[in-house]
Amino acid sequence: MPVILGIESSCDETSASVCVDGMILSNVIANQTIHEAYGGVVPELASRVHQQNIVPAVQQALLNAKVNKNDIDAVAFTRGPGLLGSLLVGVSFAKAFALAKNIPLIDINHMQAHVLAHFIGDNKPSFPFLCLTVSGGHTQIVLVKDYFDMEVIGQTLDDAAGEAMDKTSKILGLPYPGGPLIDKYARLGNPDAYKFPEPQIPNFDFSFSGLKTSILYFIRDNVAANPDFIQQHLNDICASVEKRISTILLNKLNKAALAYGIKDIALAGGVSANTGLRQGLMALCEKNNWRSFIPKLEYCTDNAAMIAIAGHYKFLKGEFVGQEVTPLARMPF
Repeated sequence: MPVILGIESSCDETSASVCVDGMILSNVIANQTIHEAYGGVVPELASRVHQQNIVPAVQQALLNAKVNKNDIDAVAFTRGPGLLGSLLVGVSFAKAFALAKNIPLIDINHMQAHVLAHFIGDNKPSFPFLCLTVSGGHTQIVLVKDYFDMEVIGQTLDDAAGEAMDKTSKILGLPYPGGPLIDKYARLGNPDAYKFPEPQIPNFDFSFSGLKTSILYFIRDNVAANPDFIQQHLNDICASVEKRISTILLNKLNKAALAYGIKDIALAGGVSANTGLRQGLMALCEKNNWRSFIPKLEYCTDNAAMIAIAGHYKFLKGEFVGQEVTPLARMPF
């Protein structure tokens, strides 16, 4: 019955989680509001706030799980990818904790952990399955053959879908983080009000740079003609942008599922919290008689529960790392 402490610090959320025998007993997330004033994550500030948050987050996670620190069997931590300074805080804490308690260290790939978030709880996909992993920095279609046997069969050639959301929110003058606000306003708008192009990219790959440019020019031209255009049509703009990003993602996912003959389809990553994308995936799966899997909202954005559950499966395989381990801003999948 392994007891795993999970640590996540890849960007601007400091998170700690306790997993006991594959069950998540706590998942504490400390957000960083300091970045709101800058319209995006400032790496140096993020790493400094991680230093302030890491100990209280771990203490609270242990308290919530009713687990003593002496009961921990291993520490799982995000090694990468992510912001190097932020990663360094989590990795350093994990190494110090493991050294003090003389317990093993387990390094976790952040993107693989997003996929493995689907193994938290009872409703789990069956191997092999496809996972659309979408965040501010990554957009991938992953063929998941086993817990750590994953193949990226499609990915963005330039910008990520989450980046397209963030860029749109900035163009519209929305405060950071803008993704949740686009989701909020999109619920009130007409998704067919405006048409944006869908890039014609071969295979299962994506591209969002052209869409970002199209949105920028659309807003620029309409505001030039009507300075109040954004204010008057905000809901419809958000709904139309959200629909185009979702259809780009789901059309490629549908193509991949048909090509590989896979009927278990999953969604992961921070953008998987988007209501339109979640509803679109469920509709696609219902239409094709596939099974859809979407994590609870608390496991969509960066969190330590997904690190802890990934650590659980690595612990069972005896895959540990030594104290010489270092963070990796870019980590091979």
